Amino acid sequence: MQFKIGDKVVYPNHGLGIIETIEKRSIGERDEEFLRLRIVGNDSTVMVPRNNTANVGLRPIVSRKEIELVFDVLKDNKIRVYDDWKGRFQENSDKMRTGSITEVALVFKSLTHLSMQKNLSYRERRMLDRARYLIVSEIAEVERMKTEEVEVKIDRAVAAASKTVAAASKPAAARDR
Repeated sequence: MQFKIGDKVVYPNHGLGIIETIEKRSIGERDEEFLRLRIVGNDSTVMVPRNNTANVGLRPIVSRKEIELVFDVLKDNKIRVYDDWKGRFQENSDKMRTGSITEVALVFKSLTHLSMQKNLSYRERRMLDRARYLIVSEIAEVERMKTEEVEVKIDRAVAAASKTVAAASKPAAARDR
């Protein structure tokens, strides 16, 4: 993917960024091009080697069509449940590192659902908060909405999925009352 100055991009686990400059730097005996990103959420700067953008998961912000897919994922009542904390945390960490907004949405949905059943560990709580931030900030940018409005929309989508899961898990006699 060819990025240019001014492009809005997503850097996995950091969120929305803007390419401010493209710089040439000497590394040993060779010259490398670097993209200098300003991460919007915390105003930090990240340097990414241009030839390594795919490996680190740098991508353009999503389209409106992809946002519809995110809401489909959030509303879907298929929620993966793990008994093993380590396995769940590892899989969620892997999904977060992909940079894919739909993978991050899966993490958000599963951890939100889990948090309704029990208290999350400190690390999972941080991951849930991070997933929420990544989804909300990107959708808000693309849809030009306030973050509070996006938070309400994603919470409603996940709540709809959780209600369906809760209804499906009740015994038939309890559902038919």
